[in-house]
Amino acid sequence: MEAYAQALTYGIPFFVVLILIEWGVSRLRGVQVYHSMDTIASLSSGMTNTIKSLIGLSLVIISYEYMETMLGLFDIESTLWLYIIAFIGIDFASYWSHRFNHVVNIFWNRHIVHHSSEEYNLACALRQEISAIVLIYFFLYIPLAILGVPHEIIAFLAPIHLFAQFWYHTKLINKMGVLENILMTPSHHRVHHAINPEYIDKNYSAIFIFWDKWFGTFQEEVDTIPPVYGTIKPVNTWNPLYINVMHVWQLCKDAWRTQSIKDKLRIWFMPTGWRPEDVVNRYPAPQQKNIYEREKYNPDTSDFLVYWSWFQLIVINLFIYHALVSFATMSYWEVIYYLGFCFAAILAYTSLMEYAKVALGFEAAKLSLACGILWLYGSWFDIDLIVTGLSYVVAAYCVISFFVTVYVLFFEANLKQAKPKVSNV
Repeated sequence: MEAYAQALTYGIPFFVVLILIEWGVSRLRGVQVYHSMDTIASLSSGMTNTIKSLIGLSLVIISYEYMETMLGLFDIESTLWLYIIAFIGIDFASYWSHRFNHVVNIFWNRHIVHHSSEEYNLACALRQEISAIVLIYFFLYIPLAILGVPHEIIAFLAPIHLFAQFWYHTKLINKMGVLENILMTPSHHRVHHAINPEYIDKNYSAIFIFWDKWFGTFQEEVDTIPPVYGTIKPVNTWNPLYINVMHVWQLCKDAWRTQSIKDKLRIWFMPTGWRPEDVVNRYPAPQQKNIYEREKYNPDTSDFLVYWSWFQLIVINLFIYHALVSFATMSYWEVIYYLGFCFAAILAYTSLMEYAKVALGFEAAKLSLACGILWLYGSWFDIDLIVTGLSYVVAAYCVISFFVTVYVLFFEANLKQAKPKVSNV
């Protein structure tokens, strides 16, 4: 976990720089790629995913190291070819795990967050889940384990493989010639994120596009069919926690409501979107509009709230970055307290972005955690070693944040009833 935290200390600044470059290029071209609240929601989801990873909130059914020990038939010398084989094996596993996430009802809950943005940009790449607690795709790594690929190589290549999927989440790069036949490109991945009937559930590959071509899931981007992004059933929220639970909550309700024992059992593993017939008749889904006419989720907000939300995002990102660089010297419970505070903060300001009263509860939890941490440790995790008195700044920030939340919820009454609009902020 320390290696992952260290990788993120380099990865996060790199991602931020690329996002700023994409934003700057889009402004120069006169193309609107980013909308403030959607971007904040995407980056906030990324931060919740980082928090989940750092606190080790995952259950590994069978570890790769165990499979390597039990199944390994070969002892391959560590060479460049071994790294190449391992990378291709990881990419193969990624294709199938990605495909399973799309086509199986319960597994879609592991991936819906990444597709929930109705925009398509580099920030969207960081919109990741916290709901995939159980790591279930271990069997996809059995071929690598049989070949005897060392677990150290898998651990080294896995984050590289993950980070290499960041760059193609952009609308600013057109088709890339011969590379379209080899790699997952922005054009190919735009198809994957689209909900157009021609595009949906296509192009599952992570790095090498030939998996889709071999397994029959490839679709080229067509110039006359502009991609429409999001999910077929819009999530209509900025809150990452809600997005992470809404699909499984719908499955739970449908399983409870159906009279068929068979359907109660099979609903979880049916194709994504499948519902029992008796439930559909009694609780029909809202009629879907033409995707080209559907308005994007963009509730009306004050300029003050937009700028305040950006401020909160930056501040909490700095907190998380401080936790990353301090990770090796912190105890497990210090990590839990620190990241619990950050998680409560994210839920507070993303709820406030929608004028949801629950934001006040999350703010109260955040303030309580801050008071407890300062009382327990006497300072904010040695932050005063950076600049003397920063613990007082943290305390002041938490108090101000609480009262700003009260102000927004109870004094911006004219904006409480959100109405869709197109924002230029």
